[in-house]
Amino acid sequence: MTKEREADTAIGMKTSKKTGMETRAAGRATTIIGIAGGTGSGKSTFTNRLKRAFGDAITVIYHDNYYKPHDDLTLEERRTINYDHPDALDTDLLVRHLEELRAGRAVDCPTYDFTQHTRAKKTVAIQPSRVIIVEGILIFQDARLRDLFDIKIYVEADADERILRRVARDIRERGRSLESVINQYLTTVKPMHYLYVEPTKTFADLILNSGRNDVAFDVMKTKIEALLGKD
Repeated sequence: MTKEREADTAIGMKTSKKTGMETRAAGRATTIIGIAGGTGSGKSTFTNRLKRAFGDAITVIYHDNYYKPHDDLTLEERRTINYDHPDALDTDLLVRHLEELRAGRAVDCPTYDFTQHTRAKKTVAIQPSRVIIVEGILIFQDARLRDLFDIKIYVEADADERILRRVARDIRERGRSLESVINQYLTTVKPMHYLYVEPTKTFADLILNSGRNDVAFDVMKTKIEALLGKD
């Protein structure tokens, strides 16, 4: 990391001295939580733990579903796109959707076909809820998104752990070959991580050393319970 930030540490969890966990969420009907981190860092693990704990009481939106469509390109051309660059994502649409949800209006969330490298035809209806979690590697890179988040969490892990998780996921879930995953990691994933992802760690209210950090999970579970219990 190129820049150190002032933080308190408690069993692998760092909290900003300017955390917005109490002040920014106060008085809002909808609280939006951003969970970021590099590929394979454990952010999905942490997000999924929260989703399992609260079920339909909270909403989870994945930035990955907002990759731009490329139906005008061949599959081979789509495979060469740098999907780890901010320009690969339709963040404008995500911002509009979060604004609509905060205003109490439902949205149709896009979905993405990772085997074909383009947006799928299917959409998912998302209803407004008291707590919304947004997960993605680049969600803190855009100032408009950062301003929408009431709580910002960054999950980090060693690079060797992240690449192993990335390989396992892409082969198992996205139909990729080992060679293609390694090539993508070395040419785009790794350099983009240090250029666009890791620097956004400084914006986080909480920095976790693992998606399985039980202390951090208990803190967020208690926080969400309090938010859901508000009149």
